[in-house]
Amino acid sequence: MSGSGPRLLRPRFFRSAGFRFGLFYAGLFSLSAAALAGFLWWSTAGLLQRQTTDSLGQDGDSLVEIYFQAGLPGVVAAIKDRIAGNVDDDSLYILTDPNMKVLAGNVNAWPPEWPMDQEWGRLQVQRDGLNVDVQVRAFDLPGGLHVMVGRDVSVRQQLGRLMEEALLWAAAIAIVLGTVGALVVRGVFRSTIADVAATARAIGGGDLTRRVHVYGQDDEFDLLAMTINDMLDRIGHLMEGVKQVSNAIAHDLRTPIARARTRLEDAAIHAKDEADLRAAVERAMADLDGVVGVFQALLRISEIEAGARRSHFADVDLSEVLNSLAELYEAVAEERGIAMSADIAENLHLMGDRDMLQQAVANLLDNALKFSPAGGKIGIRAWREAGQAGIEISDNGPGIPEAERARATERFFRGETARSTPGSGLGLALVQAVAQLHGGDVVLGDAMPGLRATLMLPAISEAILPPSSPALLRSEAA
Repeated sequence: MSGSGPRLLRPRFFRSAGFRFGLFYAGLFSLSAAALAGFLWWSTAGLLQRQTTDSLGQDGDSLVEIYFQAGLPGVVAAIKDRIAGNVDDDSLYILTDPNMKVLAGNVNAWPPEWPMDQEWGRLQVQRDGLNVDVQVRAFDLPGGLHVMVGRDVSVRQQLGRLMEEALLWAAAIAIVLGTVGALVVRGVFRSTIADVAATARAIGGGDLTRRVHVYGQDDEFDLLAMTINDMLDRIGHLMEGVKQVSNAIAHDLRTPIARARTRLEDAAIHAKDEADLRAAVERAMADLDGVVGVFQALLRISEIEAGARRSHFADVDLSEVLNSLAELYEAVAEERGIAMSADIAENLHLMGDRDMLQQAVANLLDNALKFSPAGGKIGIRAWREAGQAGIEISDNGPGIPEAERARATERFFRGETARSTPGSGLGLALVQAVAQLHGGDVVLGDAMPGLRATLMLPAISEAILPPSSPALLRSEAA
């Protein structure tokens, strides 16, 4: 088993993202070093080579010009002057007649290995008992004359070799530094990813408090860490919500279920006739209907939050919906001795689900009726402002304390003032879900006394999206 370990680890090492990152860094560093070395070569040895070529070209052109001005004697005199003035003794000149007899120059004979049709090149010439490399230019003059000018490039070649050795050493150092840098980059990459992986393992193991470390550099890794931490915070919040909902379901549904069971059990033992038994069953069914209603409300909230009904969006005349609800609830309020007023603007159109919006407003009105005392007042107000439609339901009941308003839209949350009233604590949660589905929000405030619930939704113009174009409306909503 131990012998198979290295064979398993080696492929995994080469497949790791850290290795690829390091390899990319090393390659980029090596390419940069090669580009720098090439520039240094071009600006030193290459510059000397270009200068030599330019010098030979100008020297040869000058001799051609002298020939046309002063003839052969002028060329001979010019060559002798240049040889005499060559302090570095690195110049080569040969002037021969058509029979290759040397007429002037500092070389005894025309190089026999030089092709007569070649103009540029290099050759070795023996000077002072030594073979030296010379870069030459050969050309012809009228009358069958042959000219060769050259420069000794031995020193330049030595400099080039020194440059090559220096660049080779630089390349070796660059490879070493690139490898070290690649290992460092791989280590940094692995440490960062290892922190993310360790956090994910801890979260998977049930430790929802674990977070990815943020180094405070405001770089991409910190951005990734903050994004992951935000996601984990959201997951933690959702898990806490699930826990609270589970506890609330167990607490709120235990009582009606236990009550239904007790009634059925009592009826089975003490019922005197069929009428008593039927009455007990009906009361138990009413309790169970309340339980079913809670589950239906939960499923509806989940459906809304998932956006499953967004495909049913169409142009909704909110003014018409609110007027219908106001007329319906005004009769109910009158029976309870509660005054109701409505101030609803006309032509309030928005893209949405009519049934959901109607149920959300109905929930707010139900709460207002539930908590308003006899002789109280309920107000419905709707308006359009800055591209939004506002719906406000106010009452003069006990209201919601400011400390509890932030949690009032949570599922099953019931404040201290609502403990003694029937309900499941899902009404405002459903209103909040409907508002978010429509791109709006619910704001709870103080009506002094009572509660002011404001539903803000994005409004549209009736002229832009006519109700007669449902396909167009749905495509725009998507």
